[in-house]
Amino acid sequence: MTGSLRLERRPTLRRPVLVAAFRGWNDGAQGASLAASYLAQSWDARRFADFDPEEYFDFQATRPHVVLEEGMTRRIDWPETVFYHAEIPETGRDAVLLLGIEPNLRWRTFSDEVVGLASELGVELIVSLGALLADVPHTRPAPVTGSASDPALVRELGLAASRYEGPTGIVGVLHDACRREGLASASLWAAVPHYASLAASPRAALALCARLAELLGTSFDLGDLERASEAYERQVSEAVAQDEETEAYVRELEDRRDTLGEELDVPSGDALAAELTRFLRDHEARRRAEGEDEDSS
Repeated sequence: MTGSLRLERRPTLRRPVLVAAFRGWNDGAQGASLAASYLAQSWDARRFADFDPEEYFDFQATRPHVVLEEGMTRRIDWPETVFYHAEIPETGRDAVLLLGIEPNLRWRTFSDEVVGLASELGVELIVSLGALLADVPHTRPAPVTGSASDPALVRELGLAASRYEGPTGIVGVLHDACRREGLASASLWAAVPHYASLAASPRAALALCARLAELLGTSFDLGDLERASEAYERQVSEAVAQDEETEAYVRELEDRRDTLGEELDVPSGDALAAELTRFLRDHEARRRAEGEDEDSS
């Protein structure tokens, strides 16, 4: 392949769907990347291509890691964005899984290369996974919103038309590249509790995988994610119980969710992603202010 896309081999695929998840701005509580990684592992996905990280990352912003092998030899692990392929069980079709980190640079070129490879492989649909912070309780299933820009696809898949205007991430740019090339695409977003943003959320991953299976007209074996979700709920509940104010707030969220049920109004993914950025910025400002207060005392 030309450019920065490095193709190790070209798999033969049956009616493929591409599922993409990126760590970073689009991945609150790691819900999206956890979902895609779970699918890659449970489907025994095989790696077949990746991107040269030199082209798309600012290594001062997304730093490589130094690791020790056998306690002696140092190895540098560079940021990776990798393509895998796998059979989707009981569907007669295959998946291309794109797992990586939101690039720092050249988003249009990156998205064009993804769409170009998808077209060459005969991909019929691109589905991006995202996770975002919202006013939802950790004790209930994570709400999932789905959207698409093509009205026909909205009707076919039972999604919503995206009406968001504002800042976007690599997911938004990727879907714009799909639109320009006439490639069908959809976006699924799971909402995670903002008060538990630092804990990886298998509950969000479970909800995304279940909605993706519904979208593809099949079902996945999600037993491991279900058990991890139960453990997640117990651990977060124990932490919440240490603070009366947070505990009361969670009960309020539970009452709201139980009253509204599936009618719970969760904003579109890009809108909540913008809220995620603002929340993290405010959280960091409070953390710094608290540190300065401690230093002054």
